[in-house]
Amino acid sequence: MANKRLLKHAINSICEDLFTECVAASLYGADTHKDNADALLFSIIRLQKEFTCRVSHPEPGMPAKKFYKDLREKFAIQVNEIVDHINNL
Repeated sequence: MANKRLLKHAINSICEDLFTECVAASLYGADTHKDNADALLFSIIRLQKEFTCRVSHPEPGMPAKKFYKDLREKFAIQVNEIVDHINNL
């Protein structure tokens, strides 16, 4: 299991990169997708907050190793979905 501080730092770093890419795509893309870009930016912020909070509060009764493995897998799935949405802007 990674250190909680390093895991939070990785989550924040990935979300910052996603946010930057989304802003760039919205600025240089078509103006018709402005609402989609705003919703996507909001979802990135929500993703960062949700997973950062989940790192600090593991589920009771679940082994730590299994919890953090599941957390990383769910985070990766959601990041891939956001990347797909950014590519479609």
